[in-house]
Amino acid sequence: MGNNSKIPQPQWNCELVVVLVEPQFDGNIGAVARCLRNFGLHELRILRHDGDFTDETRNRAKHAQSVLDDCQVHQNWDACFEDISLVIGTSGKREMGDKVLFRHFLLPAEMGERLSDVEGKVAIVFGPEGMGLTQEELRACDLMLTIPTWEGYPILNLSHTVAIVCYEWFQTLLPKVGNDRALPKTVHTERILNPDLKRQIRRRAQEIADASSKRDDQKAITADTLSRVILRGMPTDDEAHSLLGILDAATKAMKGDD
Repeated sequence: MGNNSKIPQPQWNCELVVVLVEPQFDGNIGAVARCLRNFGLHELRILRHDGDFTDETRNRAKHAQSVLDDCQVHQNWDACFEDISLVIGTSGKREMGDKVLFRHFLLPAEMGERLSDVEGKVAIVFGPEGMGLTQEELRACDLMLTIPTWEGYPILNLSHTVAIVCYEWFQTLLPKVGNDRALPKTVHTERILNPDLKRQIRRRAQEIADASSKRDDQKAITADTLSRVILRGMPTDDEAHSLLGILDAATKAMKGDD
């Protein structure tokens, strides 16, 4: 549970690189590494860091140790972005007046469409916790991105911000069904129970009710309640077969059958 599966890495038309600028908290670095792995990404760079990852960082990364092991550490902006085709800065700050023209933001949900023709490496840059990227650093970026949070408290935790951005980027891989994105193939969506299994569950529920010590006028209500509670959980066919075995054993036990 929680381990990496040995399946191929996702492939996009461009390669996404997450860059952290002077992260202040060790745990956030580890949590960011885990976010990358959660959404099929692997390239992390840190700007202005000593490159030594503490136990807290390693522990928070869980099974994303390879992201930390391969992480590039740079001390200067130009060196960090030397091989990057497009640099996207992030900010949660809300300015008014003329600065709005400077902060013309892209939203995470728009990344797939806007970057569909971009090749090479695309860096998404996240500033230090509490401060964010400086005006100078934002001006060095080609595009800017923000997450549309509530205006009353717009600044997200660093790792939460990275998770949202990585999630939206991962959505670009998923095929569309109408106007919506389909779930990954590993997510089970067939929740419509086989009609015969549904009838069997109702029959077993009635058998349990009949085997109970309740009055005859209560047995129908008991059977109906039991079957509705089970079916409300929308069991898969395999789960339904297991439940039928349990219900059958319970009925026999109540009847005193061997």
